Amino acid sequence: MTGPTSGRDRDTDAAPDADPKADPDADARRLAARSLAADDPTGWFEHLYAESATGEAIVPWDSRTPHVLLVEWAAGRGPGGPGGGRALVVGAGLGDDAEYVAGLGYDTVAFDVSESAVRLARERFPGSAVDYRAADLFDPPAGWRHAFDLVVEIMTVQALPEELHARATAGVAAFVRPGGTLLVIASGREEGGPAGAPPWPLTAAEIAAFATGGLTAETIEHLRDDGRHRWRATFHRPL
Repeated sequence: MTGPTSGRDRDTDAAPDADPKADPDADARRLAARSLAADDPTGWFEHLYAESATGEAIVPWDSRTPHVLLVEWAAGRGPGGPGGGRALVVGAGLGDDAEYVAGLGYDTVAFDVSESAVRLARERFPGSAVDYRAADLFDPPAGWRHAFDLVVEIMTVQALPEELHARATAGVAAFVRPGGTLLVIASGREEGGPAGAPPWPLTAAEIAAFATGGLTAETIEHLRDDGRHRWRATFHRPL
């Protein structure tokens, strides 16, 4: 899934070949508005990725690199870093985060609601060890419940309207197996502050809400730089 650039906070604001004078979020906003008007809050992702494949749209969060806060998190996990076990990347988009997680030593599943995103990720990384799948966060495979040692959620919940955040948060948390970890990276806003539409950045209360269904919060970092608010948080399911 993922969300507009202002939500993803990637190191680059546009796809590599995009016109730097163009608004990289314009296509995402256009397609999101159309989808939301049709009461289809996730349909715009497929339209965006499909149009990007023909050059009709820019995927603004396509930086061709894993998220910097994911890389920093992995580097800070001590000698050898994390790795081993099974991982799930939520809203994997074009695959950069999933490939990075697999490189840490995890048997990695990555899913996106957009079939075009999954196809493009497979084309970008032929022969990848990552299991790319099209799936819906709101109706995931039953076998994914409590099935993963590491779940990585980067800017996906916030790409959905606010009224869906609680349901999406619970869905993400349910993937974590006993003894497992959930890593959440999101753009942030103050309680009651403007949310944009889309994305709908997460408040402190919404980040804390990932501690649900038996998960407990380990660390919640509120990072502020260059006028941006970002969250990086980890949650754990006890054995």
